[in-house]
Amino acid sequence: MAERVEMPLWGWGYADHARQLSALAESQLYERLGLSDAASSPAAISDFVISPSRLSEGQIDRLARVVGGSCVSHDPAMRLLRSVGKSYPDLVRMRSGGAVMLPDAVVLPSSSEQVHELLRVCVAESIAVVPFGGGTSVVGGVDPLLGSHSAVISLDLGSMVGLSNIDVNSRIATFLPGTNGPQVEELLNPQGLTLGHFPQSFEFATVGGFVATRSAGQASTGYGRIDKNVVGLELVAPTGVTAFKAMPGSAAGPDLRQLLVGSEGTLGVITEASLSVAKLPDVTDDRGWFVKSFAAGRALLQDLEQAGCAPAVSRLSDEQETEVSLLMAGGGKLQSALSGYLRLRRVQGGCLMITGFEGSRQSVEAQLRAALPIIHRHGAVAVGHGIGRAWRKGRYSGPYLRDVLMGRGLLVDTLETAAPWSDLERLYNSVGSALRENLASFGGDPIVMCHVSHLYQSGASLYFTWIGRQSGVTAEEQIANWQKVKSAAGDGIVAGGGTITHHHAIGHDHAAWMESEVGSQGLALLRAAKSELDPAGIMNPGKLLP
Repeated sequence: MAERVEMPLWGWGYADHARQLSALAESQLYERLGLSDAASSPAAISDFVISPSRLSEGQIDRLARVVGGSCVSHDPAMRLLRSVGKSYPDLVRMRSGGAVMLPDAVVLPSSSEQVHELLRVCVAESIAVVPFGGGTSVVGGVDPLLGSHSAVISLDLGSMVGLSNIDVNSRIATFLPGTNGPQVEELLNPQGLTLGHFPQSFEFATVGGFVATRSAGQASTGYGRIDKNVVGLELVAPTGVTAFKAMPGSAAGPDLRQLLVGSEGTLGVITEASLSVAKLPDVTDDRGWFVKSFAAGRALLQDLEQAGCAPAVSRLSDEQETEVSLLMAGGGKLQSALSGYLRLRRVQGGCLMITGFEGSRQSVEAQLRAALPIIHRHGAVAVGHGIGRAWRKGRYSGPYLRDVLMGRGLLVDTLETAAPWSDLERLYNSVGSALRENLASFGGDPIVMCHVSHLYQSGASLYFTWIGRQSGVTAEEQIANWQKVKSAAGDGIVAGGGTITHHHAIGHDHAAWMESEVGSQGLALLRAAKSELDPAGIMNPGKLLP
């Protein structure tokens, strides 16, 4: 299997995959936002204040007796890497150096039994535990918060990798939690199968993280979100092991699997997940389209979904995202060529839509026969397979571009939400207005972009990307500016009738809006579950629950 790759402290992904700004994009960003002339240099490990571990020698010995001495690390670089995810505040801290919160040790178990024994030790010693998979959280989900405890460890699940069982006939695959996206596909594809779960974090995120955060992939319109695909689960909590065998469906009371899916490490550690998988597609048909407006495109996608023929990948960019995407992707040449083509077709402006139909040749042909009349009836103009293929080739590259823009002094982040079809316009306007108004307070002409990324019979998700001028000098000032914008956008989501998160989870950053999402009784139910499974409160303090 592919080896696990460590991401850099200050940014995303593989060093040789870095994005570059085109000259035209650089010029536009300089004009609108005052892009810095030169990229800043991120901090080195020597720039950080590495606090000594709060663990006593006796506590370290007790942990080491469970997993072995080599699997309890105090290495400064390892502690730094396990101290953050990849949220905007995380990256600001890692770029700036100085004092940061660190786990007191990184502990690497290799089995469910070791996890169980480690949690027993941590309860006895009042040590907080933060489960760590791929480190891709963008909501503060792996911040090493102490809560009321004397120390905190990062429980690194990177040694618990692989398939523990596969039932090809039933199309159920059971994975260990540290298995990342590429490893999942590497294990399934030779069997003619795929999980079909391709979030932007695919290269690094893990099965345990997928399940713990209720994640969605870029083809989830076709393959389903991860919560739909969980059919069995094992969770090791401080009070014991909860296991649900794989079942296609059951009426045996409330579905307790779904209580654990999305629990974000606050109830225990997911040590095994049984997932429904799909046949590996023989054919992938990616296409680009232009529709006259974002509203017209949403109506088109709604008709496709409710007619039962929406493609696995159903992605619609608004006018601003369409303009910026073409600028970033090909600069003036691609934009000019497309504009000329669209003028010949009497299309002015508009929005880019990507469709990706997947399956057997016969099924894709059938899907296209059903979908194309609807697409054409809404006036969409085909712009060929090339744009669709280019999107698929670069679909994991967004975070790399964020690194470039942050390095040039800009405030860049994303957020996502969802609502019923009838509320999408209100939600789109509410969030967009909140972002633009607050980003504008820092000066310049901010860029607020949005796309539809996942479809349901009842509604769809909206994914916003925002770029503004960063007026803060210190890390604290920069994070305060981000918090101002983030808080306004969260309030805009609630006012617009949306969910506070569609697939990024709650973590620390969204916890303030949980009561508006689930109500006071809903919070009481979650707290009751935590009290039952984690009465000492050692599991991932400060996350999910406000």
